[in-house]
Amino acid sequence: MKKAFFLILFLIFNSTFSYSNDKDSVAVKPSWSTKGKISFMFNQSAFNNWASKGENTLAGNASINYNFDYVKGNYTWKNNITTSYGLTKSKNTEFTKKTDDRLEFNSLLGINAESYWYYSALFNFKTQFNKGFKYSKDANGKEIRNESTNFFSPATFLIGPGMLWEKHKTFKFNIAPATTKLVIVDKDLTLPKSAYFGVEEGENTRLELGFNASGRLKINLMENMSIENLLNLYANYLENPENIDIDYTMNLVMKINGYFTTNLIFQTIYDDNAYEGFQIREVFGLSFNYGF
Repeated sequence: MKKAFFLILFLIFNSTFSYSNDKDSVAVKPSWSTKGKISFMFNQSAFNNWASKGENTLAGNASINYNFDYVKGNYTWKNNITTSYGLTKSKNTEFTKKTDDRLEFNSLLGINAESYWYYSALFNFKTQFNKGFKYSKDANGKEIRNESTNFFSPATFLIGPGMLWEKHKTFKFNIAPATTKLVIVDKDLTLPKSAYFGVEEGENTRLELGFNASGRLKINLMENMSIENLLNLYANYLENPENIDIDYTMNLVMKINGYFTTNLIFQTIYDDNAYEGFQIREVFGLSFNYGF
């Protein structure tokens, strides 16, 4: 499996960099462009002598989104780093719990083919920063937790050639019909019947070959309100190709001024190797943003 993985990597990069564009083009000076944003989101609820009762909670989320892109003639190379980490504390629970934990790097190399179409090569890496737990209660009704995930458990790598369509910065999609996916986990956390992210018990890797499609659409709903949609689809040719992994995120931003926004984030994931059903996450709060 390792030999096959490295062979696919070699073929991808060899085919990408050996391509030559036959069309006449005007020499353009290479240029880098960078853009970043740091955000802090807060939400809180408090109750005192409230007749219908309630639970005091305090939650916060910090995130960094950084883009660095390179353009030279018919070549484009777009890179994005996204990190986020969130915690919530409730008066009626013993543990501080995560609301978000993400470390992701996306890289997309494009060579103009015609008009708004590009030959592309994608690379994606995704993991988390800290331990994740499953919560339950013991025989005495006390809340307990057991470790279920950690840094690099899981960690996923996607790499593959494809075609990119991009007319505007606000709308693009990429199709990669021969994408290699590598999943890495802590073998001490694996479960029977490949129930831990599809990795067999006692192993720490899983290699797949499949179809990947991803897209981004951002719409300005009104002067101070925008919505961003991110969609990623993946189907494994080698096992149950009809089970398509789905990762959809919606980010609704309502601008207050140059620094403060109200944000609504909705994310749903379907991956039967991780959980048999839809995973759903929703966060709403006041956000402080700093661009650089």
